[in-house]
Amino acid sequence: MDLLLTGATVVTMNRDREVLPRADVLVQDGRIAKVGRGLKVKGARRVLDLTGQVVMPGLIHGHLHACQTLFRGHADKRELLDWLKERIWPMEAAHDAASLRASADLTFAELIRSGSTAALDMGTVHHYDAVFESARDSGFRLVGGKAMMDSGAEVPAGLRETTADSLSESLALMERWHGTHDNRLRYAFAPRFALSCSPELLREVGRLSREKGVRIHSHASENRTETDVVRQVTGQDNIAFFHGLGLTGPQVTLAHCVWVEGEEQRLLRESGTVVCHCPGSNLKLASGYARVPELLKDGIPVALGADGAPCNNTLDLFHEMRLASVLHNPRVGPVAMTPMHVLEMATLHGARALGLEDEVGSVEAGKRADLTVVDTRGFHFCPLPEDVTGPLVYSARSTDVSHVLIDGKLVLREGELTTLDANAVLSNARTQATKLFARAKLKAS
Repeated sequence: MDLLLTGATVVTMNRDREVLPRADVLVQDGRIAKVGRGLKVKGARRVLDLTGQVVMPGLIHGHLHACQTLFRGHADKRELLDWLKERIWPMEAAHDAASLRASADLTFAELIRSGSTAALDMGTVHHYDAVFESARDSGFRLVGGKAMMDSGAEVPAGLRETTADSLSESLALMERWHGTHDNRLRYAFAPRFALSCSPELLREVGRLSREKGVRIHSHASENRTETDVVRQVTGQDNIAFFHGLGLTGPQVTLAHCVWVEGEEQRLLRESGTVVCHCPGSNLKLASGYARVPELLKDGIPVALGADGAPCNNTLDLFHEMRLASVLHNPRVGPVAMTPMHVLEMATLHGARALGLEDEVGSVEAGKRADLTVVDTRGFHFCPLPEDVTGPLVYSARSTDVSHVLIDGKLVLREGELTTLDANAVLSNARTQATKLFARAKLKAS
């Protein structure tokens, strides 16, 4: 059914980065048909007056863990490796299909409510069908895969796989889900990180990715201690180790890359690997923060992500945009990370992180109608300047999102979820979290 969005300021993110005041967007058959001022559309069945609001591309998370949202608030006051060993891995191992579905439902409800339309997700080792089922039912756009973990002395038995099982289960999930639901759901191989994957597994993932045309999603160089251990175990820096096994290139997204410079930065640039910056997570876990201005200046595409709820603790990408925009100023000055740079990270570069740059990430005719509408009439936007990109990055918050469209379908209307029952999601999340914590048998944090 046709939908005409009228009277909004449209932040297109097109090649010219046009911002069009008092403009219209016509949506037909799940795609953007026209963008411009004063569109005369004969027979448009639905019209949405968005005067005083902004239409922008849906926000895209380049790195997410939907399996961890039930753990929010239960893994504080730790750095990365202790955080994983003492809290996250035991809780991930305690998931069953019901708790994972509850975690995913809670995730996609929060993401849609905060203006996100797509994400690159890494699950726990088992039950990943539940995440795809949740994305299917909520209408969310997901590129995701089960975590692959066949090595590492600290990996609990509930997550440890054989190399053969890790590969076969990943391929089975890919066969069931990749390209389904009008290509809204896609698979990505997700080897967790260098310390939980054998070289044999990583090498085969690189080969299969090229053979099947499927993305690779992993972590790299997040924490200084982690990078030291990788160097001790492999004899190489993290990115160089991955590169030698075929885990760099345009089909690869590496989360964090905090402790990267020199030769590793060159490998990222020359291979076309996508990096995902997760400032909220990196700060909370005391990991540091990636040298994003230098990466961008070097031509490396950098997306933006919230990571997981227990290391952030919000999944609001507006929060991440503000952090990304101001975090680097004391070191490189106030113009290195402009609002437009940050919006590019949350939209266009996010689309690249998912391998969907031809389909989403901008408001242009022919692209899928994944759109977010932000109501800029609140106190914290007043007075609103002509250039709305600054307010979107510095002032906007999740509660300002009024409508969200994915494939042209309103999944959020006037701030209310349409594909998920908010009260049911919250109630089930609480119930399943209690059961999961009992199974995990963790001591108090």
